[in-house]
Amino acid sequence: MACGTGRRGLIRLPWLSRPVTAAHSAIIDIGSNSIRLVVYGGPDRMPATLFNEKVLAGLGRSLADTGAIDAEAMGVAGTALRRFAWLAQEMQADVVRTVATAAVRDAANGHELVALAESLGLSVETLTGEEEAQAAGYGVLSAIPDADGIVGDLGGGSLELVRVKNGKLGDRVSFPLGVLRIGAIRDRRSGELDRVVQRLVSDAGWTGRGKGLPFYLVGGSWRTLARLDMHLTDYPLPIAHGYTMSLDRIAQLQRIITETPRADLKAVPNLSGGRVPTLDNATALLAAMARQLGSATTMISAYGLREGLLYAALPPAVRKQDPLLVAAHDEGARQGRFVEHGDLLHKWIAPLFPDDAPAAVRLRHAACLLADVGWHANPEFRAERGVEIALHGNWVAIDATGRAIVAQALHSCLCGGDGNPPEPLAKLASPAALQLAHRWGLAMRLGQRLSGGVATPLQRTDLRRKRAQVELVVPPADAALYGEAVHKRHRALAAALGMEAALVSR
Repeated sequence: MACGTGRRGLIRLPWLSRPVTAAHSAIIDIGSNSIRLVVYGGPDRMPATLFNEKVLAGLGRSLADTGAIDAEAMGVAGTALRRFAWLAQEMQADVVRTVATAAVRDAANGHELVALAESLGLSVETLTGEEEAQAAGYGVLSAIPDADGIVGDLGGGSLELVRVKNGKLGDRVSFPLGVLRIGAIRDRRSGELDRVVQRLVSDAGWTGRGKGLPFYLVGGSWRTLARLDMHLTDYPLPIAHGYTMSLDRIAQLQRIITETPRADLKAVPNLSGGRVPTLDNATALLAAMARQLGSATTMISAYGLREGLLYAALPPAVRKQDPLLVAAHDEGARQGRFVEHGDLLHKWIAPLFPDDAPAAVRLRHAACLLADVGWHANPEFRAERGVEIALHGNWVAIDATGRAIVAQALHSCLCGGDGNPPEPLAKLASPAALQLAHRWGLAMRLGQRLSGGVATPLQRTDLRRKRAQVELVVPPADAALYGEAVHKRHRALAAALGMEAALVSR
């Protein structure tokens, strides 16, 4: 057989803090540039986005000139809030949390927008700058648990910084440097933005605080910058989360943006047209801030304030759960045949790979949890489905190399083959890493065929290395399990390991 490259029930899983059919929660985020509704569902530690819509209202657009939200922006905001309140109700969100940030906080007429929202049944929390920074920091930690550096959350009206390390938040600060305010600063005179940033950072005692550390970037404007760079460099993944840009590259992008007509920028695929007008200002601010902090590099975080609000509300034990494995468990439960199979499969193949480093073991576990995701696809495209999910799934706490490794394992599990990686895996991971993943996949493939996807055969048999053999230990009472197809996959796995296949009856 060729293989391509080109309402669920109430189920409790060991990796989830509550049932897979978890209640929906919604956050309405009234930002200085955009207003957004996001509805979440699924496991507490890694909720899936069920709905996401934004309106670029530009509430902070007029603050620098008038100190107030202008009538046009207020009208756009009112329309958006009416729609979002209606949608949240119709989607039966159990919890609807509405938060407002710098524009509402700073505007002389911000209370009018709060009153409008409350007339729609929304209870508005106007966050302080410190609370914004805290939420952004928690958002990054929820997606990058080992983050060690400075988080920068750029909104329309303000920029929040927070130190993150060892899963905790450190010092935090808020600056009036939102993307909608930068233009007015730069218009004063040449180099004014650099001088303002230097003064603000120095007065706050943050000069050099990020020396040698990553600068984690939160906010739509900086994600747009990353997507532009991904387009220009022909980056093989359409995933901005985890994407890195050096300070030298940011300086190059600043020149490119200045010299490129806006119409050409808006024509770039996956680039938010609404962000293009402020992209130059956002890039200039990033370059100036990174210099003052002494940052070593930058990394995009797709998770920010909204996800941070969810994460902050979790019990400590739930926060400690591995978000990659939680999400893989949830995905496997929804798309696979048997909920418990992924954990059992991982335990079953583990004796073959005793030398795997902890980071590799974690990726192998994720692959096993996702081993069945292609089952419902057309047989010709099961392997392609596995690769697609690994590469493009909404995973966090995994980099592009890790995605490619999991993709290779799923491809080999669902297809077999000789381990030649499908595109674009060879561009993302080393040959050695992909070869190891291929061997994982063949072991997973054997386990799936032996067990038929159910638990008992994996619980009553063992797979192990002994001398130059891959031994499959099967009790005499279960000898019928070792059919022709199982024998074939057993031999393929052993050959990939440079060993012989041996059936052992115990």
